[in-house]
Amino acid sequence: MTATNGATIFGCAGPELGADEAAFFRDADPWGFILFARNVESPDQLRRLTDGLRASVGRDAPVFVDQEGGRVQRLRAPHWREWLPPLEMVRLATAGAPSGHARIVAERAVWLRYRIIASELRAVGIDGNCAPCLDVATGATHEFLKNRCLSDDPARVARLGRAAANGLLSGGVLPVVKHMPGHGRATLDTHKALPTVSEGAEVLASTDFAPFAALSDMPLAMTAHIVFSAFDARPATQSPEVVRLIRDRIGFAGVLMTDDLNMEALSGSLAQRTAASLAAGCDIALHCKGDLGQMIEVAAAAGRLDTATQARADAALGWRREPEYADIVQLESELTGLLDGQGHV
Repeated sequence: MTATNGATIFGCAGPELGADEAAFFRDADPWGFILFARNVESPDQLRRLTDGLRASVGRDAPVFVDQEGGRVQRLRAPHWREWLPPLEMVRLATAGAPSGHARIVAERAVWLRYRIIASELRAVGIDGNCAPCLDVATGATHEFLKNRCLSDDPARVARLGRAAANGLLSGGVLPVVKHMPGHGRATLDTHKALPTVSEGAEVLASTDFAPFAALSDMPLAMTAHIVFSAFDARPATQSPEVVRLIRDRIGFAGVLMTDDLNMEALSGSLAQRTAASLAAGCDIALHCKGDLGQMIEVAAAAGRLDTATQARADAALGWRREPEYADIVQLESELTGLLDGQGHV
């Protein structure tokens, strides 16, 4: 039987790859890697790090980052552009749009934003972005998430999410839609606590789940650490019932990764969190902290991808392609014009 990758995505501790980390990655062979602000200093340094991560496993492993723009962006000034939060940018673009053209302007602005972001990421060896958020904002959405959303209207979230994903793909970067099957009704920060959503199944299907169903063809998705009491008392990440809903009702057939296993919405040891998530049907355990001892624990609990899941993971990587040509300076000028109310459609 052909060897498969570890069922994990790991971070690393700092801006340079340590010898102990490289040795661990060589043995554990995680499917991919994820970077955070602690790993980012300059373009040259970051390119060395992404090259080193791939060299440690001896293959062109995907390297992910959270570059939504706004509060959640790991690459920042002075080396990279600063971005408005997604919700604020969409509102600004549509406020200045010609009458009757708000939808077209919003979709174009979102596409431009993520096409430019993709260019910045590819230049430093990053080919996966944990974006867009397809969560539907509500009046009660916790502030840690709200302005990271695209809209409070499910159909609009779907359209703008598609524009964001297409912008990333055009730039050679894999999108990871999140947080499946929907995080917008959470009134607690899942980094610190476990929220419960009590709405019924049909309401959720027509609202929170709808953007994910509209983008069910995407190659990668990230789960939500949220209880949906209509389906289970366990967090979605660890719920066989919710993962079955993601696969069967929402129709997502791509790679399903957990949100970060270190978040306090989950309970138990890291080994228990990992085992429960994969037993529920998640494909890959995401561990972001870069702590070597913790990664050893997660790797042991996660094991390797089975043959079917490896095939799904390989299919996701099949979406990678060389960036389509774009004049980034011209695209940035166009985006600026849209946000200034000067764009034409």
